[in-house]
Amino acid sequence: MLATALAACATPPRAVQVGEEAWSGRLALQIDTTPPQSFSAAFDLRGAPKAGELQLTSPLGNTLATVTWTPESAELRQGGRVTRRGNLDELTTELSGTAVPVAALFGWLRGEQGDVPGWQADLSRQAEGRITARRTAPLPTAELRVVVQP
Repeated sequence: MLATALAACATPPRAVQVGEEAWSGRLALQIDTTPPQSFSAAFDLRGAPKAGELQLTSPLGNTLATVTWTPESAELRQGGRVTRRGNLDELTTELSGTAVPVAALFGWLRGEQGDVPGWQADLSRQAEGRITARRTAPLPTAELRVVVQP
């Protein structure tokens, strides 16, 4: 499970490439399963919806996981373990029990509502660097909270 993975050493985020978008901050995901699951971490998000990288780190700066994706595949690296799947939704569903809209997050961070089936993003505080997105269908329900560092 993503919430239990810890790597032994800190990894600095890579430099932003020309044409890439990049954000850093904190995120929290709550999934309404029995028992409920929750996960929070610092994040660095780079790239674009079609190809990018999401690095999750602990409060001490240790890399918890790095997710990379292209149109052809998605990969999760946790310490020495690598999990590959056909796409980002498949990978996040396997890890968390729900498809986490990582690709849609790029638009939400820019203040674009976007259309993600089952998810409703609250962008009323996007200018302050705060986004909340709720998934109502299909079950389980989930909530994603993001706070972007200026």
